[in-house]
Amino acid sequence: MDNSHDPCNIEDDGDERNNDTCCTSLPSTSSSYRLFGRQSSIHQIMGGGKAADVILWKRQHVSCGIIVVATVAWLLFERAGLPLLTVCSNVLLILIVLLFLRANYTVLKNEQLQSLPELVLSEEMVNNAAASFRVKINYMLLMAHDITVGKDFRLFFKVVVGLWLLSVIGSLISFFTLAYIGIIISVTIPALYNKFEDRVDRYAGLIHRKFSKHYKIVDESVISRFPRPSSKDKDS
Repeated sequence: MDNSHDPCNIEDDGDERNNDTCCTSLPSTSSSYRLFGRQSSIHQIMGGGKAADVILWKRQHVSCGIIVVATVAWLLFERAGLPLLTVCSNVLLILIVLLFLRANYTVLKNEQLQSLPELVLSEEMVNNAAASFRVKINYMLLMAHDITVGKDFRLFFKVVVGLWLLSVIGSLISFFTLAYIGIIISVTIPALYNKFEDRVDRYAGLIHRKFSKHYKIVDESVISRFPRPSSKDKDS
């Protein structure tokens, strides 16, 4: 058999080291399915900055600090029943008093006061945030328009199921508990997935294929009978 198309085929039989290097450099195609259809790494998807380092536990002290602060806040607001406005006001009050006393004590001792970092929002940061927020709002308004005029049944079905799930979850747990669970999941699940990426993608691919098979049956028997939005309706 001709092996001319094999990238690891090397004419020199003695150069086994280069042959092994070539074979190991090829990407593995055993698990072609990638979760959420991503094409880049988890770190790049999350921005590749400090926030991604914290979520993926590359800055372990900050990640642990977030979990500890979230747990303490959940215990205070949910278990102890302390009002949020009272706790925030007391914390800010204590912080302002301590900073004021520190500044005056330094002046009385004729010492130089260490300057605090100035917190300023740049115009570029505000414009980028506003542009991103505007795109998301317009997308949600477009979805709401398609649902209200009955153009897209699939979108209507997804939104109804999503709102129903939120309603069920909201009846079982409070908002603070839901926010706490969201914070813990956002700090732990991406890091675990990044560590066991190959295994998760392999099992997720199997589940995706089975779900696609069942969804195709439902689509052909039920959903495909409903009218779909045409290009003319979207343009109008």
